[in-house]
Amino acid sequence: MPSTPRTSARLLAFASQLGKFGAVGLVGFVVDFAVFNLLRTTVFDPELVHAGPIYAKVVSTTLAILVNWLGNRYWTFGANRQSHTLREGVEFFAVSLVGMGIGLACLWVSHYLLGYTSLLADNISSNVIGLFLGSAFRFVLYRHWVFSPKRKAAAASEREPQRAEREPQRAKRDPQRA
Repeated sequence: MPSTPRTSARLLAFASQLGKFGAVGLVGFVVDFAVFNLLRTTVFDPELVHAGPIYAKVVSTTLAILVNWLGNRYWTFGANRQSHTLREGVEFFAVSLVGMGIGLACLWVSHYLLGYTSLLADNISSNVIGLFLGSAFRFVLYRHWVFSPKRKAAAASEREPQRAEREPQRAKRDPQRA
């Protein structure tokens, strides 16, 4: 089946968005990885704090979420960001927290259930497996819910009737503008 120019343009736009998401995610990963390993080997050493790896991952992922929020809002999905920043932010953080839960679940299963307690095993379970699964989940929900172009279009169409109602009132007050 030959591709049409429209299909090619949509595929190119999707690939661009996925690439930007990956680049933002890479920056978030660096923050997450560095902070996790710093905390895991110092403040939250499992020999000092039993749940240390979990605490370290919560802190590191929270910082990475903040970095990703900025990158995704202003770059990856910048054309589709909503005018309701607070609502969008709450939705973004809700999706990110579930994504973090996916990574934490991978770490918990590996570290506490399967008994793989080395630093390498913790990194593989949380920063490879958990990151992959969490990222796939987040991309889909960011793209189709938080930063959905359909929501932006719906918000714009909701504003149109309000503008149309104001225009006749404006014309009555200022007949020269009509």
